[in-house]
Amino acid sequence: MNKASPLQPGERAPDFHALDENGQAVSSKSFSCKRYLVYFYPRDLTPGCATQACAFRDQYDEFTKLGVPVIGVSTDGQASHRRFIQKHNLPFPLLVDEEGLIAKAFGVWGQKKFMGKEYEGIHRTSFLVGTDGKIERSYSKIKPGEHAAVALVDLGR
Repeated sequence: MNKASPLQPGERAPDFHALDENGQAVSSKSFSCKRYLVYFYPRDLTPGCATQACAFRDQYDEFTKLGVPVIGVSTDGQASHRRFIQKHNLPFPLLVDEEGLIAKAFGVWGQKKFMGKEYEGIHRTSFLVGTDGKIERSYSKIKPGEHAAVALVDLGR
């Protein structure tokens, strides 16, 4: 099993192409010359992931005022993403990465342990990508409920 090795500040964010919860194509090129925050989370409809998503939801107006789109990514499918969005009234897209290709490109796919079992999956990690397409900030040791506020401080709020 591989160890996760998240991209670091100064590294170029990888190009990505995926479908969102509604089957709409989203690519990194649509954020060209914009700052954006992409956050990777393990599973829809789980307590920690819901806490993190709701924190972004509650602070979403601040991200919007700063012109910084928020994008969530997990290996769950469209139907699961739609349920997650509806249940928690999330105002931002969730990208489908069922093969883990985007997670692997950002270096957040790797060995995990839970309840004595080892497996590979997404590590809860986020990236603030700058207008030049390079990683400005990498967040790998984050508390789900505090992450949105920390990112806003880094954005100057």
